[in-house]
Amino acid sequence: MDAPLFLDIPDKNNIIHHYRVLFNADFIDVLPTEQALDLTAEDITELVDNFSDIALWKSKFPEQSWILKGFSIMTLFDATIENAVSSFKSNLLREKSAVQLAEIESIFRSIYKINDLRIGLTSFEKVRNEYNLRIVEKQLYSHLLYDSTIEECENMLCSETLENLLTKDEYFVVPDIDKLPLGDPKQAYFINKLKQQQVKSFIFVPLVEGDKVLGLLEMSSSKVRELNSVNANKLNFILPFIKDKVSKAFAETENQVEAVIQKEYTAIHPSVKWRFQEEAIHFLNDRAFGKDYVLQEIVFDHVYPLYGQIDVQGSSESRNQAIRQDLINQSKELIALFTAVNQTQRLPLFEQKVFDLERNLTTLQQALLTDTEQLMLDYFNQDIHPILENFRKNNKNSVATEAIDRYFERINLSIGGFYEARQDYDNSITLINKKLVAILDEKQVEAQEYFPHYYERYKTDGIEHNMYIGASIAPGRNFELYYLRNLRLWQLQVMCAMEREFRQLQPALPHQLEVTSLVLVFATPISIRFRMDEKQFDIDGSYNVRYEIAKKRIDKAKIKGSTERITQKGKLVVVYSNVHEETEYLGYINLLQHKGLLDENIEQFEVEDLQGLVGLKAIRVGFNFQDLH
Repeated sequence: MDAPLFLDIPDKNNIIHHYRVLFNADFIDVLPTEQALDLTAEDITELVDNFSDIALWKSKFPEQSWILKGFSIMTLFDATIENAVSSFKSNLLREKSAVQLAEIESIFRSIYKINDLRIGLTSFEKVRNEYNLRIVEKQLYSHLLYDSTIEECENMLCSETLENLLTKDEYFVVPDIDKLPLGDPKQAYFINKLKQQQVKSFIFVPLVEGDKVLGLLEMSSSKVRELNSVNANKLNFILPFIKDKVSKAFAETENQVEAVIQKEYTAIHPSVKWRFQEEAIHFLNDRAFGKDYVLQEIVFDHVYPLYGQIDVQGSSESRNQAIRQDLINQSKELIALFTAVNQTQRLPLFEQKVFDLERNLTTLQQALLTDTEQLMLDYFNQDIHPILENFRKNNKNSVATEAIDRYFERINLSIGGFYEARQDYDNSITLINKKLVAILDEKQVEAQEYFPHYYERYKTDGIEHNMYIGASIAPGRNFELYYLRNLRLWQLQVMCAMEREFRQLQPALPHQLEVTSLVLVFATPISIRFRMDEKQFDIDGSYNVRYEIAKKRIDKAKIKGSTERITQKGKLVVVYSNVHEETEYLGYINLLQHKGLLDENIEQFEVEDLQGLVGLKAIRVGFNFQDLH
């Protein structure tokens, strides 16, 4: 055996030194006594094969059977720097854990033999010819970020000293911070920040890879001249590893950014991602061999669609009512202002404006036409506001001027008018969508575990969702129709959960609204194709377009022979076309009634004929909210 022996011994300053023990046994004789046993080749083989069998070894080498005679020489070789560099590399090579600051500082202190050495890292990159701070390892200390805002530090990077440091790729070594000139105010700010951290000597090293600036490695000591131009050269051993680690961290951040873009902006659902990966691999492999490869269209055939929506009832009317209310409030406020202004400074024009505003107010209280809003806002901004602005400048101490100030504070600059009732409406829509989407997305995770399927949802004045399930989406799984039926029942349960969430939220809405719920059943399998121009899936084939037409028109449809909409507040509507679907969904509804999610009253009726859609039927049943009161 020739296993190396190492010892870690701290010095008087508690800095760990790593020693390799060199053991010379050339001057030792190993002599047998009378009790020594003669070992055969078989004995030696047995011992070699049973290293841990202590009893066996004692039987072959009994006590007092051998004598070691002579002396040995033990030498301690200081391998601190070599070991520290090795440990440092191991630390940086960790893939699944962050760089540990305490370990890094301990390693650097062993290399430099400075017990108060502090390590920091400030990372940033140059974008549009400007340096932008960027956190790579949030566990690491940063001398520049110390007790500062990001904006202050980015401003500090413009100092001549730091900018030269980054552009010239040279070490910035300061043995005595008190002797550094402070001509540049930004540099003075930077030096004072170091002094706040009890820094007396420091080394800043730019981390540059090619033409890309990664950041600054920072080393500081609270003692003068502990860090200097001589021991700065020790960094040459480990700087390449630091650059590599920071570069990998940057690459990981960029991958995360790409992941966010893929998740938030590109409609590639995880359930179908495998098909895109498959096509990308074909493309990259052929390109590597110099072949031309045309990306194939992504199509999933024979999938069953499911569609559902929770829509804000009368959203257009509610929005128009909010717009009309803002215009009415603004007109009333202006009438009061011009009445007050006319009393302060009587001019025939002010009386004319009061007359015009009152006439417009009468029109607003009757109806809101398509162009009324824009005409009124143009009138306010072009004819009314200039007069008020001029009066305010010339009558600064008037009581009317204070009222004018309060009026302009209520003006929304983006539209040039009051935005109070509309803000309540928009905030209500946002709250509804946020709550309902959270439920739908959370429940979808559970649904994907049943059988992988494509899922997408849209926020409008409410929430719409599409799902497609079939063997082509998950070819590795055995698809059976009961997975489709299971997803249909899941969809109804989620619609109940979303409606209940809305009922709990409704009293707290700034603008009172109602919602309607609808599910469209389409029993015939269809095909979906990924459209590269729009980066989303669409229905493929002329026959399948019937399904898209149904989605767009069905929520506005009426009961056949009636003027009543099929969708009603507090009720779930299931639209279908054949008796098998009716039987299936009545079974689901009976179960949900048993669970207390739907009430006992079920309505069944025919849907009016729509263009391209004839013979549709519907089931309508109320939600049960009794336990919410």
